[in-house]
Amino acid sequence: MLIDSFAAPLFATNCWVIAPKAGSECVVIDPGMPDVSHTLADLLKKHSLKPVAVIATHGHLDHTFSIQPIADGFEIPAYIHSQDRDALAHPERIHGREFIATYCASDFVEPRDVRELRNGEVVELVGMKFKAIHAPGHTAGSLMFEVDNEILISGDVLFAGSIGRTDLPSGSAQEMEQTLRKKVLTLPDHLRVLPGHGEETVVGIEKKSNPYLTSLKGRY
Repeated sequence: MLIDSFAAPLFATNCWVIAPKAGSECVVIDPGMPDVSHTLADLLKKHSLKPVAVIATHGHLDHTFSIQPIADGFEIPAYIHSQDRDALAHPERIHGREFIATYCASDFVEPRDVRELRNGEVVELVGMKFKAIHAPGHTAGSLMFEVDNEILISGDVLFAGSIGRTDLPSGSAQEMEQTLRKKVLTLPDHLRVLPGHGEETVVGIEKKSNPYLTSLKGRY
């Protein structure tokens, strides 16, 4: 499996690219902001990759800003949870006031081909199985993806040593706690975690050292 990434200039959001190998088709996850199309093109050229889908782990702009130009530019579908789909065209509905004030003059539109995902749905892409795990808390439609029992794309649910914030519109501390108990602590320890921000980690390491998880252990 080939996994590469780059951090978008604003908010250092990790854009992940996953493929079976160099010279094959690939999946793009969470292309951030500003428009990272050129940076992505350089990475694709480096590995001779062809994207067949772009996935958003949730609807915040720092993860979705470049989805429309990439999806429509390559004529590929965009995947997002049904509860966060509305944010593709109306990001102001799940962002804080300062963020909205900065980008209120921008026009946002959905890609031409948007496909909604729900909990437990498995999408087969590039010869791999992407299992969608609905993980609300950061946003109502936050998703994680377990891929071929090898990696976990955690979005802004789980970070190395931390978790995503819950204070923005559609976020919920109570739902995040339930997500951590029922969706994260029950994951296999060996999964390699590819988070939305920061360094990658491993599920087993987070279960042992992440304070947001250790405080819940034995109670799920």
